Amino acid sequence: MPESPADAEADASAASAAPSLVGEEYEVEIGPVAHGGHCVARTEAGQVLFVRHTLPGERVVARVTEGREDSRFLRADAVRVLDPAKDRVEAPCPFSGPGHCGGCDWQHVKPGAQRRLKADVLAEQLQRLAGLTPEDVSWDGTVEPAPGDKVAPGEVPSWRTRVRYAVDAEGRPGFRRHRSHEVEPVDHCMIAAPGVDELGIESRSWPAIAEIDAIAATGSADRQVVLTPRPGGRLPLVELDKPVSVLRVGEKDGAVHRVHGRDFVRERADGRTWRVGAGGFWQVHPRAAEVLVDAVMRGLTPRKGEMALDLYCGVGLFAGALADRVGEQGAVLGIESTKRAVEDARHNLADFPRVRVEHGKVERVLPRTGITDADLVVLDPPRTGAGRATVTHIASLGPRRIAYVACDPAALARDLKYFATEGYRPRFLRAFDLFPMTHHMECVAILEPVKKGA
Repeated sequence: MPESPADAEADASAASAAPSLVGEEYEVEIGPVAHGGHCVARTEAGQVLFVRHTLPGERVVARVTEGREDSRFLRADAVRVLDPAKDRVEAPCPFSGPGHCGGCDWQHVKPGAQRRLKADVLAEQLQRLAGLTPEDVSWDGTVEPAPGDKVAPGEVPSWRTRVRYAVDAEGRPGFRRHRSHEVEPVDHCMIAAPGVDELGIESRSWPAIAEIDAIAATGSADRQVVLTPRPGGRLPLVELDKPVSVLRVGEKDGAVHRVHGRDFVRERADGRTWRVGAGGFWQVHPRAAEVLVDAVMRGLTPRKGEMALDLYCGVGLFAGALADRVGEQGAVLGIESTKRAVEDARHNLADFPRVRVEHGKVERVLPRTGITDADLVVLDPPRTGAGRATVTHIASLGPRRIAYVACDPAALARDLKYFATEGYRPRFLRAFDLFPMTHHMECVAILEPVKKGA
């Protein structure tokens, strides 16, 4: 399978004077899926096309959306389907399709087939970037749906509890088109969770606002909107269909400020309530936190009295789960770079005297802790991954098991390769479809040291 667009773009020449091919159309046979919500095709001249809104095996007319005659690859949309695949359905969302909302990648694909496409991407990234097969990582080759997400073809699960709307020049809320700043106005987002939909954001005009973040907590009735005004714009009087807290992003400092109501929402997972402040990070799917905690704890099998690390700990979800299981004789250290998340984590874990949360970047703070060994490590890094230096440091602590939670299969594969050089291999891997209709997924890899002589 060819490299992904993200890989190829690193070598693209932005200063090229070659003629643009935008708008050109090619009749092509579609090849395999690629990381990023595209499929791969080639023009008769051999130029690679990364085509959206299509499926492997189809014959389509692809219209170029980005690229020049000398580009290493072109981006394109399938604007006419000449020979459809058996897994194609009519996109249920009226705002989906070429030139429209860029939020979903697979509205035109049956739900089960979406998960198979994601599995193909994960397998390809593991093989290409880490030299690993599904058997090497003890992965059964499936991407598991979240509980309650199995729907019939043509139906869409309403799962997104955190939705970011862009607002156009006329004050209409919507979503950005694919790789564009242009806004596609919408009157309903099909993947938005009921708690977001009930706010009625799409039915109102927002003339002084650039962006709206809507949050519907799953562990409580808390609802929150975070407004980003346009430069010089005045904040409107916000009256939505449900009681809601309102925050705003400051024009000068970029910080989030409370306007009225709480500056946090309350979420629920692993038998505890979690405070998540000022639009901070929490898993978007309503079942994601429970699914991931369960997968991580089953993989690690924490024991009483163990020492554990939770790296990139956010508001303390995994740290709390670990602390509960290692008991009063155990200890947990969390590290998080976002100051407000650290405050929330310390609040959320205040009843665990043997839990400490440090503020700063993992690669800087972990070496300064003085910790020389640990029994368990959980890391849930950003989309770019943990990187070689952090992987090397983690391995030097000699943990008996490591849980790697990954939102990007390419970053996971790269870091698994680094772990392999440090003597750690996957005990097993699971993948979860926690972002239906998009190309995103979550993975949990459990690693352990390679036994001598193995």
